[in-house]
Amino acid sequence: MSDASGYSLLGRVHSPEDLRALPEDQLPALAVDLRRFLIETLGRIGGHFAANLGTVELTIALHYLLNTPTDRLVWDVGHQAYPHKVLTGRRARLETIRRKDGLAPFPAREESEYDTFGTGHSSTSISAAVGMAEAIRIRGARGEQRVACVIGDGGMTAGMAFEALNHLGTAGSDVLVIYNDNDMSISENVGALRDHCARVFSRHPDAARSSEAYRRARAPESDLAPDDGDLFESLGVQYLGPVDGHNLTQLLPALRNALTIKGPRLLHVATVKGKGFDPAECDPIAYHGVTSFDPVTGEMPKSKSSRPTFTKIFGQWLCEAAESNPNLVAITPAMREGSGLVEFAQRFPDRYFDVAIAEQHAVTLGAGLATEGLHPVVAIYSTFLQRGYDQLVHDVAIQNLPVLFAIDRGGLVGADGATHNGAFDLSFLRCIPNLVIMAPSDENECRRMLATGMAHPGPSAVRYPRGSGPGADIDEKLRPLPIGEARILRSALGRRRPRVAILAFGIMVEPALAAAELLDATVVDMRFVKPLDEDMILRMADEADLLVTVEDNVIAGGAGSAVNEVLMERHLAVPALNLGLPDAFVEHGGREEMLASLGLDAAGIQRAIQRRLRARDLDEASSAGQAG
Repeated sequence: MSDASGYSLLGRVHSPEDLRALPEDQLPALAVDLRRFLIETLGRIGGHFAANLGTVELTIALHYLLNTPTDRLVWDVGHQAYPHKVLTGRRARLETIRRKDGLAPFPAREESEYDTFGTGHSSTSISAAVGMAEAIRIRGARGEQRVACVIGDGGMTAGMAFEALNHLGTAGSDVLVIYNDNDMSISENVGALRDHCARVFSRHPDAARSSEAYRRARAPESDLAPDDGDLFESLGVQYLGPVDGHNLTQLLPALRNALTIKGPRLLHVATVKGKGFDPAECDPIAYHGVTSFDPVTGEMPKSKSSRPTFTKIFGQWLCEAAESNPNLVAITPAMREGSGLVEFAQRFPDRYFDVAIAEQHAVTLGAGLATEGLHPVVAIYSTFLQRGYDQLVHDVAIQNLPVLFAIDRGGLVGADGATHNGAFDLSFLRCIPNLVIMAPSDENECRRMLATGMAHPGPSAVRYPRGSGPGADIDEKLRPLPIGEARILRSALGRRRPRVAILAFGIMVEPALAAAELLDATVVDMRFVKPLDEDMILRMADEADLLVTVEDNVIAGGAGSAVNEVLMERHLAVPALNLGLPDAFVEHGGREEMLASLGLDAAGIQRAIQRRLRARDLDEASSAGQAG
């Protein structure tokens, strides 16, 4: 547990009530304590880092002036909410964050009454705050109950944020929006809004950021510089600021003033991502999320794995394919590093599109590019593709356009938990007509499937997990796969009855093979979720007494369900066992740890099959007894 005994002021703050009891002139010293506590604690355990250093003073000021939790404080995304957790009674448990049964990685309503709205994906805070304010108005709650939300400049690039601002301005809701502007998403922020804010700060040097990263990224002055708040004022939201978010003598009066005003208003606060820790200020991208590191030097341990991640495999393939195909273009919704696009962005800048946190636009941009003869690759996390689902259906699939979706973080992601697990993609993708869906079992298969998608004249998706594969050899020549063709990786030796055939999808092939050695089962790498290799399914149904499907997607509507549909359509009564993720949101913890807890490691697959075989034997014995 985190010990605060060495922090003279922070050790006295166990709740916002304790914070509000401090004299105002002690708050800068508290900020020093809190920032040092975060650096030392996260240096031991890792976690989201740079964004949290940037919100230390802002968090202190908000809880000091708001009567939380009666007043509602909503955080966007949650990367910036560790100081909030520390000041709201969870300091002692911070070392458990993102670990199994520990603190949630983001705000979570079930964890604390101070977490008024659960987060994980960006750009939801304004919508939630408007809903809360309107509910308070309709309830007619006695006394004053204020609503404030904190949204970053990255979160503000999403369409949902502007939908909420549009409604906020017309509804006149009593909401204070804190625009925490650090000029960063996970990567550098991009877009016209970012350029506008850079010009605002150039006219307000007292509020301007001082970080080296910001100085490198500043936009030039424009001959058409509007008034600072025109953008928001035109939506009916009063603009206040900008103000230095690290200077409490500026921030506290500005925030007090903003809280006395009624109706829709926005306070523009300038912060520095990584503030107070030089390595993070100089490289906020590398220090966005960290493993353990040296809290003095910032040095992080080198990766111990010699195997490339699937993300790296994708990035290498993308550059190779772009060299020979001038029509290939790549799109990312603000996930350049996370999706493996750094090298592509450097080598092919004219064919690279970072659209900021705008998943819907990313998908339809790809559709538009495809209509003019290009072949777009949309690199996107599974959980973020959920936001672009309507566009995938209407703008890509209905028009049968050749857009390739490189879907990273399929299945469980580990420490980021339920909001980031790619648990549903096979289910929500396979019901879409025209879409080819592939799941690679190893690194070489991933390259071949990406090449298959690039050669396909319609929409396609390659879905792969976070982390490394089993370490397969890589073929130098890229050979597309015959669409819809599975492969047998292990044939049963015939020494065991009843006979078992395991139909494994994607990365679950590896534990299936390990389980099959003990069970003498046949293992099929299905490769394609859509179209399925129906001939292979029928062959296994004929040869085996039990068919087992294994996937790291929810069982409901997933790849195993697709196999069941084939069996039912052919009126085949072969018993089937579907293994996959449960009908529940899987919480945070190590990826392998969580898979094992769900019975999706080799030992768990073996146990599940043995239980099913015992049940089947009992059924046969019962039937024989009744016949006698």
